[in-house]
Amino acid sequence: MIKVLIAEDHDLIRGALIALLSEERDIRVIGEVSRGDEIVPAVVGSKPDVALLDIGLPGIDGLEAAGLIKELEQPPPVLILTSVGTPGNFDRAMAAGVRGFLVKDAPAHRLTDAIRVVARGERYIDFDLAADGGGGEQELNTNPLTAREIAVLSAVAAGRRGSDLLGSLGLSVHTIKNYLAAARLKTGARNDDDAVRVARANGWLNEGPVTAGH
Repeated sequence: MIKVLIAEDHDLIRGALIALLSEERDIRVIGEVSRGDEIVPAVVGSKPDVALLDIGLPGIDGLEAAGLIKELEQPPPVLILTSVGTPGNFDRAMAAGVRGFLVKDAPAHRLTDAIRVVARGERYIDFDLAADGGGGEQELNTNPLTAREIAVLSAVAAGRRGSDLLGSLGLSVHTIKNYLAAARLKTGARNDDDAVRVARANGWLNEGPVTAGH
């Protein structure tokens, strides 16, 4: 049974989410809050398997709350449910350890699938997130990767590993791991090679000489 905590400030949406998830045999809502500053106490008290958070919450927003959850001794994976997405939100999500993003108007089965995926410790990314902040549909080939993430993935695509990868980019092991984790989340990939495959298929990689961008 996957235990879910929901943070959503709109009563109707929160109620609809609870009703939807109650129909699933393997998912149970064990808590609900309407403010961002209520999330961490609720997580500590209810110990959910997944925290389903809206971004736009009173008190503190969902991504700030996700960062606080990350600091807990046993943090649950966080799934962000939002109406729009921006490049800035992706960067904040990396620092907060968010495991997935999903748009609010996605079909019900995608929400339940996303919950199951992040509960397993995997990542889920919904490319229908609006990149312009205006609610429009994001094109699949819109590049969500930063210059440094592209550089690191391009080095991996070129077959560079270990010390060869470090030498080609001039970055620390920790920094490279962070960029690879960000790239995996943004591409919805399960591992680095899968992230390379997705990025290459969408034309996001630099296939020439690889350097770390700014």
